[in-house]
Amino acid sequence: MLKNKKLFLLDIDGTVCIGKRLISGTKSFLKDIKDNGGQFVFITNNSTKSIDDYIHSFQKMGIMTDYSNFITASFATIQYLKKHYDGKLIYVMGTKSLLRELKRSKIRVTVDCMDPEIACVLVSYDNQLTYEKLQDTCQILSTREVGYIATNPDYVCPVEFGYVPDCGAICQMIEHAVKRKPQFIGKPGGAMVEYSLKMNHFSKEQTMIVGDRLYTDILCGYRTGVETALVLTGETTRQEAEACEYGPDYLFSSIGQLAEAWRDA
Repeated sequence: MLKNKKLFLLDIDGTVCIGKRLISGTKSFLKDIKDNGGQFVFITNNSTKSIDDYIHSFQKMGIMTDYSNFITASFATIQYLKKHYDGKLIYVMGTKSLLRELKRSKIRVTVDCMDPEIACVLVSYDNQLTYEKLQDTCQILSTREVGYIATNPDYVCPVEFGYVPDCGAICQMIEHAVKRKPQFIGKPGGAMVEYSLKMNHFSKEQTMIVGDRLYTDILCGYRTGVETALVLTGETTRQEAEACEYGPDYLFSSIGQLAEAWRDA
C-alpha cells in the first residue's frame, strides 16, 4: 500500500529532473520523506557523473544529499569488478568522471587499447564520446578474448531539448561491428535495489521504485519484488505503460502527483 512506503528508490533523469531542471514537486517530496522517518536513495543508470558530482549538482538545485542517498550504476559496476576482476586491468570507454571514480575505488583502468594486460572492456554512457574511443573499443573486442560489461542498457537519456543516445544505444553500435553484446550491470538488474535495502532498515514491502522507464526502472521492480510507480515525465507514454506485461503498480503524471497521493494515503 502506498501509505506504508518509507524507502523510495528514485531514478534521476526524467523522474526528478530533466537536465539541470528540477521537476516540480521533487524538493518538497524529498523533505516530506525525511520528515516522516523515511529515506530516499537515487538509483540511477547514468554513469557520466560520480556520486560527488551528483551531490554537488543537487546542492545547486537546492537539495542537500550525501553518500547515503545514492547507489549508482557506477557503484554497482565497481562492486562487480572487485568481485570478478580484482586486480586486473579494465579498459574503460567512459567519462573522465567515471575513470576518477574507478581509480578512487582501486580499480586498475586504462584508456590505451594496446595495453596487453587488458582483461575486460567496460562501456558506459559517455557524453564525451569520440569515434576514436569507439574504434579502440571495437579493436579490443574484435581481436582479444576479454570480458565485456556495460553500466546500463538505456537507449536514450532525457535532456532539456529531448533525448540523446545512452549506453544501450552505444552498445548497439558496437554490437553491429564486433557481434558481441555486453553484460549490463545497472537496472533492470537488481544489484542497486539489493544494495539500497542492505544500507537501510526497511523491508521490500516498505520500499517503492520510482522511475520513468519501463524496461529499466519498472522491470527492475518486477524482477526484485518491489512495488513500482511510473511517472510520465520521461520517455514512456500512458498507453505504453498500460499495455506493458510488467506494468507499474502505480502510474502518475509526475513525481509531484505521486507526492500528493502519498501524503493523502
